[in-house]
Amino acid sequence: MSPFSNSAPFGHSLTRREALKSLTAGFSSIALASILNGTARAEENNPFAPKPPHFTPKAKRVIFFFMNGGPSQMDTFDPKPLLNKYHGQPPSGELFAERTMGQLLGSPFKFQRHGQSGLEISEIYPNIAKYADDLCVIRSMQTDTVDHLPAMILMNNGHFREVRPSMGAWISFGLGTENQNLPAFFAFCPIGYPNKGPENWQAAFLPGVFQGTFIDVSRSTEAIPNLSGSKLPRDMQRRQLDLVQQLNRKHSTLRQSPDPLETRILSYELAFRMQTEASEAFDLSKESQSTRERYGDTNYGRQTLLARRLLERGVRFIQVYQGLDKPWDSHDQNAPRHEMLAKESDQPIAALLQDLKDRDMLKDTLVIWGGEFGRTPTSEMKFSGPDAIYSAGRDHNRHGFTMWMAGGGVKGGTVFGKTDDFGMSAIENPVHIHDLHATILHLLGLDHHRLTYEHSGREFRLTDEFGNVMRDIIA
Repeated sequence: MSPFSNSAPFGHSLTRREALKSLTAGFSSIALASILNGTARAEENNPFAPKPPHFTPKAKRVIFFFMNGGPSQMDTFDPKPLLNKYHGQPPSGELFAERTMGQLLGSPFKFQRHGQSGLEISEIYPNIAKYADDLCVIRSMQTDTVDHLPAMILMNNGHFREVRPSMGAWISFGLGTENQNLPAFFAFCPIGYPNKGPENWQAAFLPGVFQGTFIDVSRSTEAIPNLSGSKLPRDMQRRQLDLVQQLNRKHSTLRQSPDPLETRILSYELAFRMQTEASEAFDLSKESQSTRERYGDTNYGRQTLLARRLLERGVRFIQVYQGLDKPWDSHDQNAPRHEMLAKESDQPIAALLQDLKDRDMLKDTLVIWGGEFGRTPTSEMKFSGPDAIYSAGRDHNRHGFTMWMAGGGVKGGTVFGKTDDFGMSAIENPVHIHDLHATILHLLGLDHHRLTYEHSGREFRLTDEFGNVMRDIIA
């Protein structure tokens, strides 16, 4: 229909403004047609199309294992012998000025050196320890807040006071996707939502097509409802969707802010295409019995195996949450909680690392592990008795905590940064969240200064006005 046709939607004559909007909708239709034909290029306004990075990347895709609640660095990847030596004594000095209530709390877990690198890893991660020479452990992470909700938003979105796009949305916006039949960005949450829920994978002011697709693998039926599609023949579904989309585009000409509707139009098209590709990708029965056993018959095992299948099919960014029903937030029972959660995730993550190596994908897949902050070397409250080292809890700690990365162009078998002898604060090569984000983007071939989006009269970026690339960890 011509934008100036008398057969305007709902019998309404088009104004000059509406005519221009109709032309815009027509350009959107061209982009949709090119997507469906598989011929779209980034310069043809297809938001899903692969886009060239700023420079040659080390990594093509990312999987972020998010440990919701804040794991304890001195019980996982940052051993502190002096903490055990002075276990039970009261803390003193400026080092312990913030939020310390009890005594120094040692770790009941043994650390051993692994691999040729001799990387020290806690006994609660025996399977991941086998890949010590692939890990780059960052022991000097710092963040701005000790409260879960803002700390998670800062880790995921780069800012906790303002509504900002998530890291996965920025990466999808900057690079597009290699598979036009699957979303570029998935968020796996096995049981409900983490703090702030969808805000952790939102697109915010970026076009809505870049927000994360939420997946709940604990569902008793399909992880994505109605993924198998209608019982109608595919050509009939196509004609049905074309009619709906035609009505949507007509309606769009009357809207002052068309982005939400354009997002819905593109989402409908993607959902239609996903019926073919996603159904096969989500079918874990196609994996051998031995493979499924390596990952484990648990929600975490299944979602990690599914993540590997999606990474193989060109998905750009996947975030896998752990600790939603029983988070890493160990204000009491720190040791048993860490044992339980490590046991749940150790086997699947190790299986993923091995599969990525076997498929020659680890070299260009960036694997990230960590939470929103760490925990204190002191107990949540005073304790007594021989079992205290096992049953006491730890408080939140923003001054120094641990994350690790593997593959994707980082130096394996290395440690970057250092905390003090008790694990309270970073004292060598401190790494802020902005530095982490800048480094992740750099490994993907994106300059965090140049990946910007104009909104409300200014240029925004994931790292705000900050961030330094950790060049010493790049291979």
